[in-house]
Amino acid sequence: MYHGIINIYKEAGFTSHDVVAKLRGILKQKKIGHTGTLDPDAVGVLPVCLGSGTRLCDMLTDKTKEYVAELRLGVTTDTQDMSGTILTQKEVTVSEEQVENAVHSFQGSYEQVPPMYSALKVNGKKLYELAREGKEVERKARTVQIEEIEILQIELPIVKMRVQCSKGTYIRTLCDDIGAKLGCGGAMQSLQRTRVGSFRIEAALTLAQVEKLRDEDKITQAIVSVDEVFADLKAVVVLREFQKFIENGNCFLQRDLKQNIESGSRCSKKQSEEYRQDEQVRVYDETGRFYGIYRYEKEKGMFYPVKMFLSRGE
Repeated sequence: MYHGIINIYKEAGFTSHDVVAKLRGILKQKKIGHTGTLDPDAVGVLPVCLGSGTRLCDMLTDKTKEYVAELRLGVTTDTQDMSGTILTQKEVTVSEEQVENAVHSFQGSYEQVPPMYSALKVNGKKLYELAREGKEVERKARTVQIEEIEILQIELPIVKMRVQCSKGTYIRTLCDDIGAKLGCGGAMQSLQRTRVGSFRIEAALTLAQVEKLRDEDKITQAIVSVDEVFADLKAVVVLREFQKFIENGNCFLQRDLKQNIESGSRCSKKQSEEYRQDEQVRVYDETGRFYGIYRYEKEKGMFYPVKMFLSRGE
């Protein structure tokens, strides 16, 4: 079984579930999960978790995402993108300066009402299922963060922009909201996800490319190990005699560490200042085997498990 994350370039026409199903066939394993859906018409980065890496799915879902989107002004649709039924059409008379001001006004936190055509559930039923039945229900606005928004090109009625945003942000809804602010309406014309956390579009592979690597017996070259995702965290090694603690997912003391890999310094009871309160670290045994992510409790000089990744039998 393969363990880790593979950076897939989701092509238009595929759902995120389609990608997972096809990868199960290509890799001949069932334990595979994706890290957040992309609309069928959208393309771009879709990190897919394999084996023990599936425990990462919820953590990667929380990562910052980046998109390149095209907004068409002067039209609104029921799905907030151009695949839906057109609801209104208006002449676009706004200036480029007005467009720039409206787009940039959304940078920062703003209250966004999720679209009806989304996978969010209300009373156990997905919103898009209700929408297809012709029903519309009240949705509560959620605070989302537009960390960066940059206009790449304006050729009215089309506005191309790059958006870096938090978990739970709907770019379709952002386009609709920009259009509403300008008074002419707007809908998303195209969407490309260019980054999820450290996974970038430049390194993403199509399903055909993954299949080719499998046929050439090079598939492991495409798989990012679980611990690489946490490369920004310090790495620590637990002494062999205390290895049973991490094998059972238990907490351990700082004095149980052999060394801090990053600094190469010996650990002792007096070195608690090396780790901040609630600092997270990657934990390994003396053979270099990765176990999981731990959090440091400074007062007790102890590390507590946050997420374990070692599979039984490894």
